[in-house]
Amino acid sequence: MTSSPAVPSHAPAHGAREEDGHRLPHLAWHLAPGSRVCSSAVLGGGLGARDWVLNAQVPPGYRRTDPAAHLADIAARAGLRGSGAALMTAADVDAATEAHDDGVHAVVTTGLGVRTWAASPAAGRLGAPAAGTVNIVVLLPVPLGDAALVNAVATATEAKVQALLDVGADCSGTPSDAVCVVAAPPTPGRTPEPFAGPRSRWGARLARAVHTAVLAGATPT
Repeated sequence: MTSSPAVPSHAPAHGAREEDGHRLPHLAWHLAPGSRVCSSAVLGGGLGARDWVLNAQVPPGYRRTDPAAHLADIAARAGLRGSGAALMTAADVDAATEAHDDGVHAVVTTGLGVRTWAASPAAGRLGAPAAGTVNIVVLLPVPLGDAALVNAVATATEAKVQALLDVGADCSGTPSDAVCVVAAPPTPGRTPEPFAGPRSRWGARLARAVHTAVLAGATPT
C-alpha cells in the first residue's frame, strides 16, 4: 500500500483468504463504538452506526448473484462481529492508495477496467453490477450530522471524478464504484458538524484526501 507522508490515524488491518484457487486480500477497519457510517456498500449500506468496514477483493469476472451473503461470509471468516459495511472489488486490494489531510484519512482501491460516464445513453439493468471498481473509504475524526454524512459521500464522489479527469481517464468512474464515509462517534455536549460540502472545513479536507488517493491509484505506472 502506498501512502502520504502523514502518520495514519485510521489504518486498516490487512487480511486474505483462499477462494477458488485465488489468494484474495481484504482491508478491515474496526471502528470505535458508536461510529456512524454513510455508504453505498453492498452489505450494510445506508446510514447508521457500524462496528466495522470491510473492502474485500473478489476474482475478476465475478458473477455470483448473492454478493451481500458472500460479503457476510467473508466478514465472519475475518472475525468481524456486529453490524458492518462491506464493499467488494476486483481491483488489487494490496495496491490500495491512501492519503491524509489534517485528520481525514482516505483509502482507495482503484480498478478502471470497466469505465463509464455517469450520464450515458446506455440502458440500465436490474441486479448487482459486476465488481470493478473504485472503492473509497474515508474516515473523519469528528462526528457529522445526517445531512453532512450524505453530503460527504457527494463530496468524495466529486473529488474522485476530479482526480480521474486530472489523469486523463475517459470516464467518471465505473458502474460499480462505492463510497463509505465513517464519522467519529457523537460526543456529549458537542453538536455534530452540520456541513461536509467541498468548501466546508471538513468537506474540503475530505475532498483533498480522496483526490490525492484516487489520483495515486489511477495514475498509469
